[in-house]
Amino acid sequence: MKNKYNMTKEDNIFYAKRKLVDNIYKSAKLEGIDITFEDTVSFLNNINTGNISVEDMLKLKGLRDAWEYVLTSIDEDLTLDYIKKVHFEICKGSNVHPLGEFRDKGVGITGTNWRPKLPSECDYEKELASILKNDHELDRCLDLFCWLQRSQMFIDGNKRVANLIANKEMIKYGQGIIAIPVEKIGEYFTLLINYYETGENASLKEWLYQYAVDGLNE
Repeated sequence: MKNKYNMTKEDNIFYAKRKLVDNIYKSAKLEGIDITFEDTVSFLNNINTGNISVEDMLKLKGLRDAWEYVLTSIDEDLTLDYIKKVHFEICKGSNVHPLGEFRDKGVGITGTNWRPKLPSECDYEKELASILKNDHELDRCLDLFCWLQRSQMFIDGNKRVANLIANKEMIKYGQGIIAIPVEKIGEYFTLLINYYETGENASLKEWLYQYAVDGLNE
């Protein structure tokens, strides 16, 4: 898998900021939030259209705050503590417990009978280190994106955490950004469920490479 983009970190940060509304909108739709792009723009400009529930507004605020945190900490090392901080930013204000900590009970996943292990049964440090050893920037970021979703480290917000963490590394290494196209969410979930059940991410990564990785080349 070759890199699609080779941007400077500075150019990638600028690009991510320009695409921020679009990314938040796509992340919201992936979460099942019934929102229009126009409503997203209004919300991020502190205009209440009356079309968004309080619960959904908290999720949008969490996404906005998490992006602000990530964009100001691009150069920080990727650690489990950093991942926990991003979860805190994403879910603060929501009724999510534990907040900024790994879940302490089992979770179910819509569309499959497969169940992820408890964090206490996993060695996330070892798994993360193994991913970060990959010298190929884009391949590493896509592995990270997939792994964080399948690990289900937190009681809620795992897809949002995966998006923010993977994009931090994408931006840091000039690889563009990852965002799931709204019109292809159904396709994405089909591949994601297959990955959950099999642990094989090749098909999912190929799809992400083709449809969800965006950037600019000079």
